[in-house]
Amino acid sequence: MSSKHFRDVISSFEKDAQRNPGKKNVEMVDLKFCDLLGTWQHCSYPIDLFDDDVFEDGLGFDGSSIRGWQGIEASDMLAVPDPTTALMDPFFAEPTISVIADIVDPITRENYSKDPRHVARKGLAYLQQTGIADTCNIGPEPEFFIFDDIRFASDQRGAMYQIDSVEGAWNTGRPEEPNLGHKPGYKGGYFPVAPVDSYNDLRGEMVYEMRKIGIQVEAHHHEVGTAGQCEIDMRFQPLLKMGDQFLWYKYIIKNVARRHGKTVTFMPKPIFGDNGSGMHTHISLWKNEKPLMAGDGYAGLSELGLHGIGGILKHGRALLAFAAPTANSYHRLVPGFEAPVTLAMSQRNRSAACRIPMYSPSPKSKRVEFRCPDPAANGYLAFTALMMAMIDGIQNKIDPGEPLDRDIYDMTAEELALTNVATKSLGESLDALEKDNAFLTAGDVFTEDLISTWIRWKRDEEIDQLRLRPHPYEFDLYYNC
Repeated sequence: MSSKHFRDVISSFEKDAQRNPGKKNVEMVDLKFCDLLGTWQHCSYPIDLFDDDVFEDGLGFDGSSIRGWQGIEASDMLAVPDPTTALMDPFFAEPTISVIADIVDPITRENYSKDPRHVARKGLAYLQQTGIADTCNIGPEPEFFIFDDIRFASDQRGAMYQIDSVEGAWNTGRPEEPNLGHKPGYKGGYFPVAPVDSYNDLRGEMVYEMRKIGIQVEAHHHEVGTAGQCEIDMRFQPLLKMGDQFLWYKYIIKNVARRHGKTVTFMPKPIFGDNGSGMHTHISLWKNEKPLMAGDGYAGLSELGLHGIGGILKHGRALLAFAAPTANSYHRLVPGFEAPVTLAMSQRNRSAACRIPMYSPSPKSKRVEFRCPDPAANGYLAFTALMMAMIDGIQNKIDPGEPLDRDIYDMTAEELALTNVATKSLGESLDALEKDNAFLTAGDVFTEDLISTWIRWKRDEEIDQLRLRPHPYEFDLYYNC
C-alpha cells in the first residue's frame, strides 16, 4: 500500500513547523487498532522505523493479550498500518502522527477474521457485491456524561460506586463557597443556556479538536440528564470512515475532558433515576452517489427503504447483542421509560425503535434512525450488523408492518403484548443472536468464530461475573428479611 498520504501529513506538519520557530518535527508514530469489544489499543514507534516496507510487512505484537482474540498458542499477529488514516495526534507532548492498523495473520498473510475493522470492510464489499448499493452512510448520535469525580470498587468485603458532578442536581445544597445553583434538574438538562449549561466551552474545545482532524460536526448541546450529560453530533459518513471516526470521537472527548480535570464516560446508564446515554444511529443506502431511501411510500420512503426497515425490525433482537452490548445497556432499555423498546417504525415518533426523520423533504436526507443502540457499542460491528439486517430485508422483501404513529409509552399492556419488543437483558440478546445470525454470516462478513467468541465472552466475562456478585440494592431489599 502506498505511504503517500502518511508522508504528506508529515511534510505538511513540518513545513508549518519551519514557519513557526520552536515547533518541533514529527518524532513518533502511534499505531492504533480496535479490539473485539470496541476499544482502541496502541503502541508508539520512532518515526525512522516507518519506511515503506512497514506498510506492507506490518509490525508484530502479542494477540493473546487483546480481549477476545487469539489464544497463546497462536499469539503472534501483525498490525499493518493503513497510511490513508494518518493524522496528527493532538494529545502527545511531542509531535506524533497516528495511524490506524488492520490486523493480519503472520503466516497466511490473511486479514484476521475477528478484527472489527476488517468486518466493516467485508460488509461494504458484500453490499457492493449484492448490487443493492455501493455506499452505506452512517450518522450516530453518541451521548456521554462529563463527571468531576468517579469512584468504584468491588471485592469480597463489598461494592460501591460514587459519582460527583458540579452540575449534579443532588448538589444544590452542597457548600461550594459559594454554591451558585444553576444545576440542571433530573431530566431537565435538554438545551438550557449558560449558566445552567456549564459545559458549552468544554464541548466547543472537543469540537475544535475534532474539526482539526477533519471530523465534520453538525451540532453540540447539553442533553436531558443532570450531572453533565452532553451530545456532539457528527455529520454522516460512509460506514468504514464513521467506524474510524467514532473511535477518534471517543478518544478526543475523553482526553479534552482530562485536560480540564474532568472525566467522561460512554457507559449507557451511569445514573439511577435519570436518562441514560444512547446512540441513535441514522443509516441510508446510496448507489452511484444517488440516495436510494426516498420514494412515494410511507413517510416518503422507497420500497427498498421500507424493506430495509423490515430487516432491522425482524432481526432487531439479535442486533442488540452488538448495538446494546453490555449488561448496563438494559437499565436504559426499560419499557415505558426513556428509550424505545418497541420494534416498530414510525415517522417523527421517538418512542418507536425505527424512526423516519421528517425534517427535510430532500431525497438526500431520507434515512432511518435506529434508536436502541448505545455508545458502548463497537462501531465497526454495530454499524455493519445494522447494514446487514437492511440488506437481508431488501433481498427478502421483508414487510416492516404497520407503522405505530402514536405515543407507544402510553399504550396499555394488552396493546404492547401484540407488538414485537426489544430484548430485556444482554442474556436475551445473546440468545437471540445465537438463533438468528444467518443474516450476519452472509458473504462471510461475520464469521461463526467471531459470533461464538462474542457470545462466549459476554456470557463468561460479563453476565456470569455479575451473577456471582450481590448487588448493593439487594441489601436494601433483603438484609432484614
